[in-house]
Amino acid sequence: MESIDENKVNGSTDPIVPIDFTPNQDKGEKFSFRFRWLHLFLILFLAMSGSAAWFVLTAKSIAIDVTPLTASIQLEGGLAIKMGPRFLVREGVYEISLTNEGYHDLTTNLFVTDQQSQSHPIEMRRLPGLVTIEVLSLEGARVQIDSVDIGVTPLVDVPVEAGKHEMLISRDRYLPAKEQIVVEGRSIRERFELELAPAWAVVSLVSEPAAAEVLIDGVPVGFTPMNAEVLQGDREFTIKLAGHKAWQGDISIEAGRDLVIPGIVLEAADGLVFIRSNPSNASVTISGEFKGQTPLEVALTPGERHEITLFKAGYASGTRSIQTAPDEETELNIKLEPVMASVRVQASPEDAQLYINGEFRGLANQTLELMAVSQQIEIRKQGYVPHTAEFTSRPGLEQVIRVTLKSLEQERLEKIKPVITTLAGQTLKLFYPGTITMGASRREAGRRPNESIREVTLEQPFYFSLYEVTNGEYKKFKADHSSGTFQSQPLGLDLQPVTQVNWNDAALYCNWLSKQEGLPLFYQETDGEVVGFDPQSTGYRLPSEAEWAWIARFNGSEAALKYSWGDQLQPPDGAGNFADVTAQAYLGQVLFDYNDSYLGSAPVGDFTPNYHGVYDMAGNVAEWVHDFYGTAGSLGGATEVDPLGLQSGQYHTIRGSSWTHGSITELRLSFRDFGEVQRNDLGFRIARYLGE
Repeated sequence: MESIDENKVNGSTDPIVPIDFTPNQDKGEKFSFRFRWLHLFLILFLAMSGSAAWFVLTAKSIAIDVTPLTASIQLEGGLAIKMGPRFLVREGVYEISLTNEGYHDLTTNLFVTDQQSQSHPIEMRRLPGLVTIEVLSLEGARVQIDSVDIGVTPLVDVPVEAGKHEMLISRDRYLPAKEQIVVEGRSIRERFELELAPAWAVVSLVSEPAAAEVLIDGVPVGFTPMNAEVLQGDREFTIKLAGHKAWQGDISIEAGRDLVIPGIVLEAADGLVFIRSNPSNASVTISGEFKGQTPLEVALTPGERHEITLFKAGYASGTRSIQTAPDEETELNIKLEPVMASVRVQASPEDAQLYINGEFRGLANQTLELMAVSQQIEIRKQGYVPHTAEFTSRPGLEQVIRVTLKSLEQERLEKIKPVITTLAGQTLKLFYPGTITMGASRREAGRRPNESIREVTLEQPFYFSLYEVTNGEYKKFKADHSSGTFQSQPLGLDLQPVTQVNWNDAALYCNWLSKQEGLPLFYQETDGEVVGFDPQSTGYRLPSEAEWAWIARFNGSEAALKYSWGDQLQPPDGAGNFADVTAQAYLGQVLFDYNDSYLGSAPVGDFTPNYHGVYDMAGNVAEWVHDFYGTAGSLGGATEVDPLGLQSGQYHTIRGSSWTHGSITELRLSFRDFGEVQRNDLGFRIARYLGE
């Protein structure tokens, strides 16, 4: 709508009024600016937009691939913008922190390179799982995970790292069980149950007559009829009853396979007669049949009369008649009367002394009665070379022995030392031995068939080492030798006895030691193999079996020692290093009432020495001796003098018990073993004859 001017309507016109006007005197336009808050906001916006644009253009896109996906991620060390599963950050080093329930917290450095798009995989380590382990119907089983002992069952909530593991469970008298387990980790509780199979079988025994004592490996276990739980392995069964012959059998036991031994009939026992003579080594015939030489143990049919006759050169024969009862033990002592002849001895110097067969008989110049048999005549005087000769007196003839002794340099006598030390550090003691009865009676508990009774005379003085050869001493010969370990216990420490050496190694060590001291070699070797020996050599060697037995068993009394500590089986404290209670989880037969504090071998000389001051003749390690292994004793049973055995053979004799032995058989000093390869419980010691 148009507006209407009222003046026009009224027909009148307003007057025109003039106003003041002053023209602009400046030639150009003049600009005027005033700062406002809007301007500040505009500047900040432009700066931030520029910075953001610069950051976006220079930032790198990175993906952090974390296992597990649920982990919380924190980045420090610079601006980081999270865009979905990725981050925008500039090139540089950042500290990244990761957390997630059930995992170890992780803080590490993140290196961002100049690559536009990057991926960084990170795996978090799971927390250990809480593992419960049980053996069904059994407690006290030993558990190892990855060869690390973690305790005995039942085990509850034991922390175990996540992942695959090898679990080994063992217990005395049970077969060990090995199983692969997978532990989830993340503090999750998991349970593993196993069942151990018995390491024994039930053996049923019945005898006729009944009530016979049963021994397994020499240990009494009960009386027939009986069912016995017997550990797996080769076992020696003995069934004996008074008045009857013992029954013996070697039986192989397989775990879990019960065994019934068929009815065993025990025969009535023979009478046992132990025959001694004065002098010994007399030939024995029974009812005209040759049986051997004294001392002699024979079994005779009971209820019959037996005629026993003894013969010995130079003596009149002796005869006895005897009748035995079943299972009766009888000792028969027969003195033989000598057949004598008169002999006159003339010696210079006049105060020289006379010995007949090693027995002192006074001054050499005398007339004496000698037996009509070959005799060893020895005339001695201090400072002179002894005269020794074989002489056979003849009854009815006048006989004269004339001897002039030669002087002996005092310097040579002074060179004989009672104790010597080798260049390798071993200490050896000089012994002047005598006669010993080796072996054991067939009635002795634990006796083995190779322990025949034999008479041995040792005439040559010899040096015998007080200690077994140690690892430190052996490594001077072979620097790279290792005696190994047993159940993670070292066997190769310098003061422990050397093991893992065969007989040839031990003999070559003796030759090496002889070379160091300029002594003649005892062993003959070709290309590193021993092919023989020189019995006249005074070089170092292994002790002969007879020397070993004399040192081990002779204690100044007439009877030879049964054990190193006496005649009773249970050893006293400090008697030696044997298979004791500490080894019951690893060894078959142990001494449950004995603890020597060592699982493996002990340092040499750590236990009580024997009568001669020699250490470890029982326990610690068994010992190679010089002799080849074979039937003990000489043909006809005659007394052996300084025996060294054969020059060749396959097996070598082993004497003495070791830290792996705990039965009555091995602990006896008469125990004999043999072998040809090294063992971790077998070492040696050294000896040598007294030189000129």
